[in-house]
Amino acid sequence: MERVAEGLWVLADYEEKKGEIGKSVKCLEAICQSQVSFLPIIEIKTRLRIANLLLNHSNNVNHAKSHLERSQLLLKSIPSCFELKCRAYSLLSQCYQLVGAIPSQKQILNKGLELISTSEDGFSGRLWYCNFNSQLANALTIEGDHHGSISALDNGLTCATQMCYPELQMFFATSILHVHLMQWENESSVQDALNRCNVIWESIESVKRQQCLGLLFYNELLHVFYLLRICDYKNAVQHVDKLDAAMKSDLQRRQRIKDLTKELDAVNESLPCYDLSYRDRSSLSAKQTHLGEQLNNLTGNDREFSEPKYFGSARRTWEDKLELAPPPIDGEWLPKGAIYALVDLTVAVFNRPKGLFKECLKRIQSGLQIVQEELKKYGILDGVRVDLQHTAIWIASVYLMLLMQLLENKVAVDLTRSEFVEAQELSENKSMQAMCCVYAAISYICMGDAESSAKALDLIGPVLGVMDSFTGVREKTSVLLAHGFLLMRQQNLQEARNRLAFGLQTTHNTLGNLQLVSQYLTVLGNLGLALCDTVQAREILRSSLTLAKKLNDIPTQIWVLSNLTAMYQQLGEKGSEMENHDYKTKKVEDLQKRISNACLSSHHVELIAKVKVEAHQMSEIDIKRAISGSSMRVDLDIPESIGLETTSPMTSSSRLMDFDMGRLRKRKA
Repeated sequence: MERVAEGLWVLADYEEKKGEIGKSVKCLEAICQSQVSFLPIIEIKTRLRIANLLLNHSNNVNHAKSHLERSQLLLKSIPSCFELKCRAYSLLSQCYQLVGAIPSQKQILNKGLELISTSEDGFSGRLWYCNFNSQLANALTIEGDHHGSISALDNGLTCATQMCYPELQMFFATSILHVHLMQWENESSVQDALNRCNVIWESIESVKRQQCLGLLFYNELLHVFYLLRICDYKNAVQHVDKLDAAMKSDLQRRQRIKDLTKELDAVNESLPCYDLSYRDRSSLSAKQTHLGEQLNNLTGNDREFSEPKYFGSARRTWEDKLELAPPPIDGEWLPKGAIYALVDLTVAVFNRPKGLFKECLKRIQSGLQIVQEELKKYGILDGVRVDLQHTAIWIASVYLMLLMQLLENKVAVDLTRSEFVEAQELSENKSMQAMCCVYAAISYICMGDAESSAKALDLIGPVLGVMDSFTGVREKTSVLLAHGFLLMRQQNLQEARNRLAFGLQTTHNTLGNLQLVSQYLTVLGNLGLALCDTVQAREILRSSLTLAKKLNDIPTQIWVLSNLTAMYQQLGEKGSEMENHDYKTKKVEDLQKRISNACLSSHHVELIAKVKVEAHQMSEIDIKRAISGSSMRVDLDIPESIGLETTSPMTSSSRLMDFDMGRLRKRKA
């Protein structure tokens, strides 16, 4: 019977290489369905193989889970088979996560850790120990147990340190930093985790760092997230530049691989020709060998991954993965497409305050194209309703979130450039509520009457009182601008100058937002005129106009030009006054034309309906992943061959997200 099993295994391999996955599964399931009993070890290996095929090439997670659960029961009666037991535990853990059975996942992982504690399997055992702790940390994070997650990751980091494996240490160090960023109990803990990443990363040889592309992206993006959180934009730029350079380099490498593959295919087609001379055949053979070596150097010998992190309807190749750790850990964070779209988004975010709008829109368009291509693979298209398989929900949600962020930043660019026709509603979160209050307050201040100024004070007061509670300085600098402007309206000029000078200094040194700097300068220039300090006012307003032109910020340009016209009139410089007035008139006409075009769009009515909003504070919400009772049961009556086209109902689950945001409640105008 052993030879029968070996024959079916060979036949399954043959069918898999041809791409006939269904036939390959049928060959293997013939062993499980046989009326004659095979040795338990043969059935275990067969069921593990079936589970791998189902997880790599289908959405049949429940059926893979059933095969793995039967394998686990069979393994209980066998005292050895350490590697098989670990593989079964690892794959079964991932199945439980995919169907939302987190308690069962934790239970099976703890069994794996218990097995390792009683084993003396050396290096392999330590790798499995790292694998189980990595998965356990992920499960605990889903349940919101950040302390438990960090503890599991610390165990993995300690093991990797004992193994003298710096790349594996870096995987756990970055994962710990990631959890700290999500939890954010205090900034010092996050900073300590960040510093540890820097130390470990520098300990890896330069050549090896270049080969750890997944870790490079993961580490640099986490640094960017941290620096964005504390609004240290200037130091974040260097990390964004590294990400951009790494992505461009990898894209060039992938294009080189495609070119070499095409060239190698042409050589392979030419070699079988019977009329080739000996010299030509030798030349082509040498070229074939050379091209093969070049491809191997670029692709890392076309590595396979035994423990897939994400499952779908088609096996993803090495090109789609940014591995963070070696098998059996793998540790992929996001697919390569999502990482590339995220890098495009990050570059756009940092280019917008610099006024590099063409580059911003170029990168946003690049990110949108990547996201749309990936969503298309799942059948998610405009105007098309699709029922996603459970295994595709999480990764599709990642791309949809990226799509929302890319569109939101396109809106931000369009608003900065006064492209009102492209404007849509922005995010609803705590920070944005504060910013909306500031924007609304400035609008009231510009109206100039006493009632509007009172409304502006009502809006600014609450934000002003809590501005130091925000992690970054964006909200602080914005409210200082609005408050300084309001103090000017109230004729409290000296206090206004103090507020504005402090806000300008903070904006220039920390925020790096040229648009806000331009607006600060404009208000200070206006204040200089009010204090009859025309020398300072002239210098400040000219600087502000230069910045506003660079940013293509038409409203601010008009604002500055109005102040300059008033200044020239005050100084009696009639020629400059008329020239400046004419230029301002052209800008106003340009702005009015843009607004008129916007009014003709289909979005106009919707936008008008959303003009007036009232900030509403909400308490923190913790959404826990739904756990289905049916997925917790071990079903020993395994449905055997059902084909790859049929999928059974799968347990729905929701991804854990920690929201700290408020809702914008509309009120009638």
